[in-house]
Amino acid sequence: MTAYRFYTATTVDGFIADEHDSLDWLLSQPEPSGGILDYDRFIAGIGAVVMGYTTYQWVLGHPEAQGDGPSPWPYEQPTFVFTHRELDPAASNIRLLSGAPEAHREMLEAAADGRDVWIVGGGDLAAQFADAGMVDEIDVSIAPVTLGAGRPLFKGRYDLELEEFGRSGAFLEARYRVAGRRQ
Repeated sequence: MTAYRFYTATTVDGFIADEHDSLDWLLSQPEPSGGILDYDRFIAGIGAVVMGYTTYQWVLGHPEAQGDGPSPWPYEQPTFVFTHRELDPAASNIRLLSGAPEAHREMLEAAADGRDVWIVGGGDLAAQFADAGMVDEIDVSIAPVTLGAGRPLFKGRYDLELEEFGRSGAFLEARYRVAGRRQ
C-alpha cells in the first residue's frame, strides 16, 4: 500500500528554510549517513515525488545539492509539481498539477506503482496533503542550528506519534506517524 511521507530536515527552532528560502544552514552541515533516515534506503522505496513551486525552483537553481542525480533534474521517479504557474518542465518525468492533493490521489498512487510518495519540501504543501488525509509519516532530520525566522516545518495543528528516533552525525532523526488533526 502506498504511504505518503514528508521526508525533510529542519532547524532546532522548526524552520526548513530561512526567510529568503535559503538552505545554506543545511548545506553547511556535515552530511549525515546511515541512521534511521538514511537517504539511499529512503529513496529506494519512493515511487513518486511531489513538491510545490518554490521547492521546484530551488532544486533547479542548486545543482550542488542534487547529488549524483541526472542533470538538471535529480529524480528518476515521476515528479509532480503543484503550481498555478505556467512552466516548462525541466525533465520529461515532471508533470504540473494544480488544485487540491486529494483530486490527484489516484493518479499519484498509480504513478508510485506500489511504492511510497515523497512530499519533498514545503510545510505548506505538506499541510495541504495532511488536511486531505495524505500524510502518513513525517521523517525529519533536526540540524543543530537555529534561524529565528523562516519557512516553518509544517503548517497546521496535528498530533504526531513518535515511532523511532536516532542520530546521524550532528543530526537528531525522528520518524513520526500522523495520528490526526488537532482541534
